[in-house]
Amino acid sequence: MPRPPEDENVGVRHGRWGEDVAAEQLRLEGLTVIERNVRPCPDDRRIEIDIIAYDRRLDVLVFVEVKQHKARSAYQRRMRSVGRHKLDLLRRGCRTWLRHNHWEGSYRFDVIEVYGEPEAAARAEVDHIMHVRLFRNEERFVNWEQ
Repeated sequence: MPRPPEDENVGVRHGRWGEDVAAEQLRLEGLTVIERNVRPCPDDRRIEIDIIAYDRRLDVLVFVEVKQHKARSAYQRRMRSVGRHKLDLLRRGCRTWLRHNHWEGSYRFDVIEVYGEPEAAARAEVDHIMHVRLFRNEERFVNWEQ
C-alpha cells in the first residue's frame, strides 16, 4: 500500500527544515547565504554542499554541512553523523566548487547540527561547529583559533 502524500519523504522534509534553520542561524550571525544544495560534481550525485555562505566581516567563504537530529543526547558526540567518508566527499565537492568558481580568497568549513523537528512546539536547538578541519595543508584555510 503506498504512503499518503503527507508522509512521503519525511527525512527529506526534516532535512530541508534543518537547512532552513541553519540558514537563518547563519543570517543571524551576519553571514550571507550565497547558495544552497549545491551539486558541484555532475559526475557524482552523492556530493552535495548544503550551504555556501560568505562572512563579509572576515572576508571568508564558508562551506556548511547541516545535520538534523530529533534530539540531543548527552551520550552522543558532536558531528556523529559526519564520518570520514562523508568528509572525503565534502572535501572533493568544496575543492571542485572553488576551482569552477575561481575563488582566490580564504575559506573554511563548518558543521551545523540542528536538534528538533518541524512539527515540535519547542524551538530548534542549533550547534554551530566552526573551523572543522576538512582541508589538509591548504594555505587559504582560515583557522582563527590558532
